[in-house]
Amino acid sequence: RGRSYYVDHNCRTTTWLKPTLQASVTTETSQLPSSQSSSTGPQAQAPTSDAAQQVTQPSEMEQGSLPKGWEVRHAPNGRPFFIDHNTKTTTWVTLMLSNPRLKIPAHLRGKTSLDPSSDLGPLPPGWEERTHTDGRIFYINHNIKKTQWEDPRLQNVAITGPAVPYSRDYKRKYEFFRRKLKKQNDIPNKFEMKLRRATVLEDSYRRIMGVKRADFLKARLWIEFDGEKGLDYGGVAREWFFLISKEMFNPYYGLFEYSATDNYTLQINPNSGLCNEDHLSYFKFIGRVAGMAVYHGKLLDGFFIRPFYKMMLHKPITLHDMESVDGEYYNSLRWILENDPTELDLRFVIDEELFGQTHQHELKNGGSEIVVTNKNKKEYIYLVIQWRFVNRIQKQMAAFKEGFFELIPQDLIKIFDENELELLMCGLGDVDVNDWREHTKYKNGYSVNHQVIQWFWKAVLMMDSEKRIRLLQFVTGTSRVPMNGFAELYGSNGPQSFTVEQWGTPEKLPRAHTCFNRLDLPPYESFEELWDKLQMAIENTQGFDGVD
Repeated sequence: RGRSYYVDHNCRTTTWLKPTLQASVTTETSQLPSSQSSSTGPQAQAPTSDAAQQVTQPSEMEQGSLPKGWEVRHAPNGRPFFIDHNTKTTTWVTLMLSNPRLKIPAHLRGKTSLDPSSDLGPLPPGWEERTHTDGRIFYINHNIKKTQWEDPRLQNVAITGPAVPYSRDYKRKYEFFRRKLKKQNDIPNKFEMKLRRATVLEDSYRRIMGVKRADFLKARLWIEFDGEKGLDYGGVAREWFFLISKEMFNPYYGLFEYSATDNYTLQINPNSGLCNEDHLSYFKFIGRVAGMAVYHGKLLDGFFIRPFYKMMLHKPITLHDMESVDGEYYNSLRWILENDPTELDLRFVIDEELFGQTHQHELKNGGSEIVVTNKNKKEYIYLVIQWRFVNRIQKQMAAFKEGFFELIPQDLIKIFDENELELLMCGLGDVDVNDWREHTKYKNGYSVNHQVIQWFWKAVLMMDSEKRIRLLQFVTGTSRVPMNGFAELYGSNGPQSFTVEQWGTPEKLPRAHTCFNRLDLPPYESFEELWDKLQMAIENTQGFDGVD
């Protein structure tokens, strides 16, 4: 009675002897995965082990094959495990000691390890990451005692991006819209453009504005860049829309400007005529390009302010529309609406800055003599909104709509509201990785559980939003996602899922077939190799060589 005894929970035995002599063994084995049921993955079963047995030492030949700071030992059941004395961690994963091209597995290297200090952040409370015997990573949810291959951090919107706002109503409208867009029978089979990348805006302008009958722009697009051989099955056309968008909407050319200092949505520059005397012709050209994008099911790379879409639909602009454009301006007008502004001594004038100088503009005749009061404040707000969004750009907007409606019937576009029209023209700017994964197909030996595919998605998760969009543009030719996400991704022959196919050898860079939304991904031997080669492909690949 009162005598101490000791319980070995590893093998479910008890002893009167204090296990101090086995401390070194216990210390090292305790760092291993707690049981082989965990280390062999979600579907494995746990064999019994005797923790009291001595861990065997490896041969000198085995030790000599390991990287610096690594040691191999054997568990009581004879299974080898590896100790990294650099990081004081252990792993079951085989390091292929007999392979002269020995590499430490990606998940063991500090800079890419999915531990709490990694780029993906810590696991949710109660979760643990383990490594399967074949090298794959899986996850244990100790809260409900279950395992899974899926990283629980994939549900974190901060990492994966916002979920796709699926809309059945939009889908029905879009399908109706596509059915009504009928191709003319008396136009050529294709519309060809031979362009130079360095002057893509000027070349495109001359070619498209040189077309007297806009219906010709409804023919199949066939685009070639100077010095690049390629068969355009849709991929080059998608890249052209991407490139031309960057040029058309660049404020450097003076046609568009950013809506506010902290907002990168675009609006028409009311002073565009001072920057380009042919500005109205260019706005008609931009309207034609936008109409071509909508007609051919492509997307523009840029977002306009909400009033722009409402003007396309001939809808009135309201104070609420100001909120998403310029928050400070909106708050000021909102305060005037909700309070008596008489004491502010406001007049029916507004300040306008032009080339660094401020000019006053009267909102109505004699406006500089009219004080804004509680009685006329609604008229004042209305006139401010009309001046801000409508009056200053009427000619430019009319030219844009002229070009756009040459290809898209005006009455047909009205089935969409302003939010849907934005999605129709520009798609989604954010990428939802969960949606991306869910609608990706694999070919030629790859599968969702293949190690290289797991590394691929790990790489996507570790990218910031810009890098993900660059990857998407590399593979599909566009940086935008359709309204209802990757499920509605289109290729050259209609709906075409994002596809990853095993191809080539580890020495090669990934390559893309934008017409088919396909990434040819070599079977790389480590995560670092995949990461580096994928980055190189995204950053340095431009142009088409062969079929695309």
